[in-house]
Amino acid sequence: MSDTEEQERDSNELSPAQRLEPPNSRLINAGVVTIHDMETLRECVAYENANQQRVRILRQLKQQADEIRSTD
Repeated sequence: MSDTEEQERDSNELSPAQRLEPPNSRLINAGVVTIHDMETLRECVAYENANQQRVRILRQLKQQADEIRSTD
């Protein structure tokens, strides 16, 4: 398994709450940019919509979705 595949597997083990509720915004940014699949991204969008509904976070998730789509 390559380092990239291992990092993707490890990052996919984070729950939406772990990605979107850390104590500072830099960790939230890191949680979003390490999303590499649409299923995880959808889970995070659903979590954010059901809980905080922060426009800035939802924008970041949309940008990440656009990036995932462009690499597929």
